[in-house]
Amino acid sequence: MDPLLTSSYDFHLPDELIATHPASPRDHAKLLVYDRKTDKITHAHFYDLEKYIPKNCALIFNDTKVIKARLYGHKPSGGKIELLINRPLDAYSVNVYIRGKVKPDTEILFDDALIAKVVKLEDDGSRIVEFYQNSEKLRFEDLLPIIDTIGHVPLPPYINREDDKSDEDEYQSVFASNEGAVAAPTASLHFTPQQHKRVCENHKHAYVTLHVGSGTFKPVDAEIITDHPMHSEYYDISDEAKEILDSDIEVLSVGTTSTRTIEYYAKHGKVQRGEANLFLHPNNKPSRVNHLLTNFHLPKSTLLMLVASFVGVEKTLELYEEAIKNKYRFYSYGDAMLIL
Repeated sequence: MDPLLTSSYDFHLPDELIATHPASPRDHAKLLVYDRKTDKITHAHFYDLEKYIPKNCALIFNDTKVIKARLYGHKPSGGKIELLINRPLDAYSVNVYIRGKVKPDTEILFDDALIAKVVKLEDDGSRIVEFYQNSEKLRFEDLLPIIDTIGHVPLPPYINREDDKSDEDEYQSVFASNEGAVAAPTASLHFTPQQHKRVCENHKHAYVTLHVGSGTFKPVDAEIITDHPMHSEYYDISDEAKEILDSDIEVLSVGTTSTRTIEYYAKHGKVQRGEANLFLHPNNKPSRVNHLLTNFHLPKSTLLMLVASFVGVEKTLELYEEAIKNKYRFYSYGDAMLIL
């Protein structure tokens, strides 16, 4: 099985295993534990996590906070438009995806007198817009409280339902604090406040921020995975995280987003903040993260390839088959896997 071929990362998932709602309580999700040293698989629940975390191990969490990035509006002519914020490019320019035909200078009208003006059409299908309210151009930080009122939780497309009130809490980690993501770091969603507190009391830990963009869901269309244009996301490594990463303590990364952040830092000159576009796969393995906590990901996705960077393609697909056989729930609201 060639690790550079996109086709190597395909698998069949029965539709009923795509989670449309989270486990309740959060920590009652299933947990598949795979120990690389013994090649042993253990089936557990997320509330068992502490039993499996190595004793002298630091945890790194992503504290990004999901914004209400999906907006429904209309053109002055009345045509309906759906806009999904992807990421800010600077103080005023925002990269977005728009469902509906637009051209430069098109204005899209939303509630609360909010207007998005299309500035540019990008080749990748995204659009660059600027937001206005009452004729005043808005900085991105001034846009956030407005969309918190009129926007919708940007559930991934495979969840295949409209967001509801419960998603405002459920699609957010209990330690989310820095606004800017349009997708949740899903491995984090399993922690209850009590479990997070316990883990942090018993283990060294720190936070990084990676504002997850919608590019995280972009399928790999290229035949060779390294031809895939990897999306870029803003990251910030806290001083506490830097101290851990610059030491020789073992690191358990909570989620693929934390992993990408840590590994970008380790492989690109230990710069604490900037833009990360790291693509981890079996030919570009992690160098600083020792253990990975993650959910189950889409076929042919960069996230699945990241998992394979830890255990190889064959073992990844074997673990996924085991999860399917045992009726694990997949994707953002699904169950978790711990790779030791």
